Amino acid sequence: MILAAGGEDKEGLNMAEGNTLISVDYEIFGKVQGVFFRKHTQAEGKKLGLVGWVQNTDRGTVQGQLQGPISKVRHMQEWLETRGSPKSHIDKANFNNEKVILKLDYSDFQIVK
Repeated sequence: MILAAGGEDKEGLNMAEGNTLISVDYEIFGKVQGVFFRKHTQAEGKKLGLVGWVQNTDRGTVQGQLQGPISKVRHMQEWLETRGSPKSHIDKANFNNEKVILKLDYSDFQIVK
């Protein structure tokens, strides 16, 4: 995938890749409810400068959406997959609907009740 206009040098291409915004949906399985997972997810997302949302599901999972620069989203995906809140136990993390976006759809990282 070429993200920069033709004729840009390698440095220009790297700059374009670094500024690329993406959106990705996620669902986290395991002991993720009743352990402050949403609160910690919101805090980590804000710390990274991401926007989006997080909520509990009726299935006992946590789901949401991340938006921001690709490198920050990748960091958050790794956090969701391996760390989470201190008392959580993550069995599996699913990420889907990943796409490049031109602008952010949200202005903050929200906990949806």
